[in-house]
Amino acid sequence: MPLPTIRQLDYFVTAARLGTFAAASAEHRVAQPSLSEQIAVLEQNLGLRLFTRTPRKLVLTDAGRQLLPLAERAIADVNEIADTGRRVKSIDEGTVSFGTFNSAHLYLLTDLIREFHQLHPAVRIQVTGLNSAEVADAVRSGALEAGLVQLPVDDRELVVSQSVFVDRVVYVSRNPAHTRTPVDITTLATRPLILSEARWSEDDPLRSSLLQRAQAAGLALQPLIEVEFQTHALELAAQGVGDSLVSYHVGRSVIEEQGLHWTTLEPAVEEHYAFVSRRGGAISPATNAFMKLAHRLLARLQSDAPPSGSTRSGMT
Repeated sequence: MPLPTIRQLDYFVTAARLGTFAAASAEHRVAQPSLSEQIAVLEQNLGLRLFTRTPRKLVLTDAGRQLLPLAERAIADVNEIADTGRRVKSIDEGTVSFGTFNSAHLYLLTDLIREFHQLHPAVRIQVTGLNSAEVADAVRSGALEAGLVQLPVDDRELVVSQSVFVDRVVYVSRNPAHTRTPVDITTLATRPLILSEARWSEDDPLRSSLLQRAQAAGLALQPLIEVEFQTHALELAAQGVGDSLVSYHVGRSVIEEQGLHWTTLEPAVEEHYAFVSRRGGAISPATNAFMKLAHRLLARLQSDAPPSGSTRSGMT
């Protein structure tokens, strides 16, 4: 049995409300024969008579009275679907669906969310802080529309932007003698290291880079302590437990507070970050606007990165 169309249901509801095909056709601005034909097709497909035709007005049959609230609800549901589509296309009534690495809140997310909310106060913001590998997986599965990740990343089924931000790894110690000059892999192999990303060590780009350098130099690089977060590694370094390696922007505030000393690596280790989205997937206007603002804030941060060969006591 052919399904009723929304047009047929709409004509039926209007005719029931106004009582004549002539009035209904005038309201819909269609010819009366066209409207009458659509209602006749509806009756034929349902196998029901919906109206009793009298000389003066249309009278609903028992079947018509039962169908009327169902038809009204169907029309309301379709209108709500159309309205939802319009809202989703609007930045001011959409939802941001975005993921990024868990340390981004230390230097990016707070300002980003605050500024975006000021610009678009009605938009719901859902930002998930995960490891970059998990963000890529969530975007790939469609659980997130987009994300900011550290490269390299598994790019299967993903669109990866050009690098939008470059951070630099710094060596941090409580002992100022350890940071008088940039640290090379030979020196690093002799130091008591506290490394983060314990759970993601196999996927951590920094670990991969350091292991490649150590292998090329015929050295073994074994951390003394492994923890989950860079901030935790910094706290341990501040207590003299060992030295650590952290991203400059992640560690900046903690190093200032704790009066730690830092230097860069030799050669420098850079961390590149990019936006990812699902290949063939749609990005809502809200999420797209959020990414554009993130790009502007990252460009602002980029001007404050340390040059290669930097060495300082604390950060200014």
